[in-house]
Amino acid sequence: MTTVELKPSAARAFFKPSVNWLLVFIPIAYLLEKSHAAPPIVFFSAALAIIPAAKLIVHATEQIATRTGDAVGGLLNATFGNAPELIIATVALRAGLMDLVRASIIGAILANLLLALGVSMLLGGLRYHDQRYNADASRMYSSMMLLAVITLMIPGALEGSFSDAQYTPQVQSLNTALAIVLLVAYGLYLLFMLKTHPQLFKSAGGKEAEHHEGPVWSVGRAIGSLVGASVVAAWMSEILVGAAEGTGKSLGMSQAFIGLVLVAVVGGAAESLSAIAAGRKNKMDLSIGIALGSSIQIALFVAPLLVLLSWVIAPQPLTLAFHRAELGALLFTVLIGTVVASDGRTNWFKGVQLVVVYLAIALLSYFIPEVSK
Repeated sequence: MTTVELKPSAARAFFKPSVNWLLVFIPIAYLLEKSHAAPPIVFFSAALAIIPAAKLIVHATEQIATRTGDAVGGLLNATFGNAPELIIATVALRAGLMDLVRASIIGAILANLLLALGVSMLLGGLRYHDQRYNADASRMYSSMMLLAVITLMIPGALEGSFSDAQYTPQVQSLNTALAIVLLVAYGLYLLFMLKTHPQLFKSAGGKEAEHHEGPVWSVGRAIGSLVGASVVAAWMSEILVGAAEGTGKSLGMSQAFIGLVLVAVVGGAAESLSAIAAGRKNKMDLSIGIALGSSIQIALFVAPLLVLLSWVIAPQPLTLAFHRAELGALLFTVLIGTVVASDGRTNWFKGVQLVVVYLAIALLSYFIPEVSK
């Protein structure tokens, strides 16, 4: 009689703690939501379920970047990573939660530009002392963000100056026209990056795939993993946001904090973790491409798309009339991000600077229940 013995190394690998164990929280979060469990329990169960999906998105993005370069890899990661934000905002639109939609847009940009990029610079700088990246690409990303911020200020200025009901059609028409302009600008930005001037977005090291570790996946496996993980992350994010308001009330969090920080950070966990992982592996071009590329996509694609969708699915059209505090935070975020990331070199202290600014904005939103225009 032959007995099969499990080798000690195989046994240790089988029982070794792994992030993949958290996949069990996917059905748990779903069942808790259907059983109407306490919002904090549903919230944190969905948050734990997002972690392995985000890890798979990180790995799939790295695999694709070995073939396409860091610019395209970052663009793909931003696109799939922003799926949860788009789903979250669409659900909120249907419910008529316009303030939550606007806060989540600003919060997602702040989380990418300050928190994700800051942590990636901090952790990468602690491991590699100094890191280099393509300064031309960084400046291009920054100029696109400045364009977006200036454009997003226009609806709020009009609505603040002409708030009477008789001017409502003009305000809505302006928002629709600006949404179309932003979408066209984003399309031209993709044409510039991918077709006419791709050389401006190449990694500073030149050969982007030479530092890849581990086995190389096939293109089909990498894309399939990226799509599947993004679907799971979006699904769990929708459950998480459904419990976010109740969780905030239970834990004493303001609505501003929920929209700007809680929903934005968790909804954007996939691309944030991808950017941080790339920074720790000394792939700052990929990290910046993910963090800044995601912010550009939210401002120039997601936000205007939501304006157009609101005419179809929402009780009333969405306007991009953000609060003054939100626009001020966004403007200063883009400015400090431009200063910190414009020279092509980074270290751990630059990461600290970005994280400190994010924490200051988060604290402000936590202690102010309502932000006035």
